[in-house]
Amino acid sequence: MNLLGIIPARYGSTRFPGKPLHPIAGRPLIQHVVERCRLAKSLREVIVATDDERIASVARAFCRVEMTRGDHPSGSDRIAEVVARSACDGVVNIQGDEPLMDPAVIDAVAHALADAEMSTAATPIVELAEYDNPNVVKVVVNAAGRALYFSRRTIPYLREAPTEPVTGQLAAFPFLKHLGIYGYRRETLLRLVKFPVSPLEAAEKLEQLRALENGIGIAVVRVRHDSVGVDTPEDVVRVEKLLKR
Repeated sequence: MNLLGIIPARYGSTRFPGKPLHPIAGRPLIQHVVERCRLAKSLREVIVATDDERIASVARAFCRVEMTRGDHPSGSDRIAEVVARSACDGVVNIQGDEPLMDPAVIDAVAHALADAEMSTAATPIVELAEYDNPNVVKVVVNAAGRALYFSRRTIPYLREAPTEPVTGQLAAFPFLKHLGIYGYRRETLLRLVKFPVSPLEAAEKLEQLRALENGIGIAVVRVRHDSVGVDTPEDVVRVEKLLKR
């Protein structure tokens, strides 16, 4: 398949304004993400999609940049604008704040599009602090590896072990943490962004629920890579230490 890798990037952030340009180990955060994406074998090209000229002027030094409207409500809407004017079979949406993204995860999500309209990735939850953290999205899948539901709540509820400590709960069931990377076939993405915000999406503030509510199946590839994102300035130190390793 002819696939693009698109990284949506915006300057405004409540917790970390200007995050894409913040230096990490001597280079802007967005450059680290681009370089990781280029190590993937499945992407024809890597593109930064932004509505901010400050980001664009920096990113043009190391990759193709596509300017987009400033009123997009989500990253999916932003990349859909780029896909609509690009020749491709599909796209992988990579988060712009994950400088340690494993290229193998990108390839796994891309390859899943051969048999699915949409794809994403998940990894087993092993950290106790992530078990009931609403910022860690959970996903349950069916026997065919398709998503049944995504939630900020811990799902499923273990009826036979409701009083077990977290260590016991994690030992009793393979809870899955959703990683924020998506693959879309071109037509699927352009159709998806035309749907209004769905009730479940509005409740959980998870845009992938719009796809499920409108009958779009999502293939979930299970990986061992865990997401290490930069959400706050404090995360920069942690990521720099991991890069040195």
